[in-house]
Amino acid sequence: MYFCDNYALAVLLCVVTMFCWGSWGNTQKLAGKTWRYELFYWDYVIGILLFSIVLGFTLGSMGDAGRSFVDDLGQITIGNYLSAFIGGAIFNLANILLSAAVSMAGLAVAFPLGVGIALVLGVFINYFGD
Repeated sequence: MYFCDNYALAVLLCVVTMFCWGSWGNTQKLAGKTWRYELFYWDYVIGILLFSIVLGFTLGSMGDAGRSFVDDLGQITIGNYLSAFIGGAIFNLANILLSAAVSMAGLAVAFPLGVGIALVLGVFINYFGD
């Protein structure tokens, strides 16, 4: 496992992460208007998944501290894998629906409506779940 023990490098990596937050929307703009906004998301997610796997087996398995990536994966139960998969599927479905709403209604309408519904549903689900 790779640990960043240099404070300046850690801050630099945080800045790089902030630039990457909006990267899928920016890369879609570079792809042109021939690719539908919400369908581009599928290709982007598959690319991020493959890139994460490659980073896990390379950067995640180098260094002397901690366990390797494969050892970490071996400690996870099937239930945790299933929970992560279902959570990722729900999250990505919500992002695809939000992207479709943004392409149809615009960001000023779709985003507040989507986030508002998510907040209200989250409060009710957590309240009644307890």
